[in-house]
Amino acid sequence: MLKLRVMPTLLYKENTLVKGVRFASDRRCGSALQALKVYNRREVDELVFLDIAATGAGRPPDFTLIDELADECFMPMTVGGGVSKPAHIGQLLAVGADKVAVNSAALSDPDLIVEGARLYGKQCIVASIDVRHEDGDWRVYSHSGSRATAYDAVSWAREAERLGAGEILLTSIDRDGTRTGYDVEITRRVTAAVSIPVIASGGAGEFSHMAEVLRDGGASAVSAASIYHFTQKTPLEAKTYLQAEGFNVRL
Repeated sequence: MLKLRVMPTLLYKENTLVKGVRFASDRRCGSALQALKVYNRREVDELVFLDIAATGAGRPPDFTLIDELADECFMPMTVGGGVSKPAHIGQLLAVGADKVAVNSAALSDPDLIVEGARLYGKQCIVASIDVRHEDGDWRVYSHSGSRATAYDAVSWAREAERLGAGEILLTSIDRDGTRTGYDVEITRRVTAAVSIPVIASGGAGEFSHMAEVLRDGGASAVSAASIYHFTQKTPLEAKTYLQAEGFNVRL
């Protein structure tokens, strides 16, 4: 049986880590390198690093920064933000990323997923999907939650898998930063619709929230930020809790 993963998320904007609520009101959280070094010591399964300003600014990923971070990172790292062409995927992998998250550009040009999977393998391609609950469904948003798309979460997740994505990072905009729990319902719907792993993101405030979305939502991994940035809770404590609840985690 595959082990369930516990994954901290680092959100990067204008040379610092940030964290907000529902993709707004960014609060500065310090140095990316310092946070990465802390997670190295805390037995993290994987790390998600997202530059949330790159796409809005129309710039590519900061390859030099990722190269520097990767030199100090002793865990698999998924990197996203500003990825708009297959060459960006290759460059990020070359400087040390293990997986690349694609979001806004893939929604406007799905061939980004197709070519990324063809050139580098689907195991490297993570479809990052940001969703908001609207009119009884979950609408997919691009550009850090600022632009609504024509897709609902389930249809885009299915399409991303068909195009070649090897994993989905599903983030609830409504729950982001609230620490009120993951959106279990949309997680359940997406995991039921695809055969690739789904990482639940947005809303973790207690370890019980992680257990809930893994058990009832069918997620393969839990990603979180605020619970680690603004409390004393650690990823190792999360895994210890989940193991005691009967989940198969790596300790």
